Amino acid sequence: MAMQTSYATAGDHAAEEAATSWTDSMTSWYWLDAVSVRTSTATGSVVALGDSITDGWASSTDANRRWPDYLSRRLQAAPDSPVRGVANAGISGNKVLADGAGEAALRRFDRDVLSQPGVDTVFVYEGINDIKAHTGVTVDDLTTGYRQLADRAHATGRCVVGATVMAYKGWPEYDAAGEAVRQGVNEWIRHSGVFDAVVDFDRITRSPYDRQALLPFFDSGDHLHPNDKGMQAMADAVDLAALRCDRSAIGGDDMPAWYR
Repeated sequence: MAMQTSYATAGDHAAEEAATSWTDSMTSWYWLDAVSVRTSTATGSVVALGDSITDGWASSTDANRRWPDYLSRRLQAAPDSPVRGVANAGISGNKVLADGAGEAALRRFDRDVLSQPGVDTVFVYEGINDIKAHTGVTVDDLTTGYRQLADRAHATGRCVVGATVMAYKGWPEYDAAGEAVRQGVNEWIRHSGVFDAVVDFDRITRSPYDRQALLPFFDSGDHLHPNDKGMQAMADAVDLAALRCDRSAIGGDDMPAWYR
């Protein structure tokens, strides 16, 4: 979805230098898949695997205020950080377990995460779409999916950061059963030890007066997606040191030949 203005036109205007024919606007990126930057093998990147919140829905259009953008700015301002690149692998509506809005995270993990060059760390923030879909997904179902993602990343020497699922009371699909799953999943994320580090997005964005709801200051108005301030708070909650761990072994001979 991207929340970034692009322009299209009908017919073949590839040879025209002027933009006068390009009058149809859209707020998505349809063709650009990734930008790879040649750099030292000592410099790595983090992939943010997520759904619409990572994709940037409800952030300001054309302002680069998705939470991975704020995280990128923090990393660029940290001179000692070996992690520099941030790849946004958020797809609006995406789920961990089931296809729908894009392939499930479990199915697209190799393509969208592990195949990207220079990746040291995977940041997993998904699950709300599985929960609110009312398909009978349980705590065990979701945590098994998270464990599979972590195991696959660890097997290739990557660190894995997990984030708790934020509150969504007030969203039309909210109900007590889904909330119980969310609470159970979050307790597992916090205490299972499967992830190399945990960022508690739920704790820092929820209301102190109703822990099942977003703090109004961070709420875009739909009670699920954070606004720009909420996006910044999410990025500010990430301990930059947690984006590099002892598992990070890629680099040197482990990098593909075309990248070295």
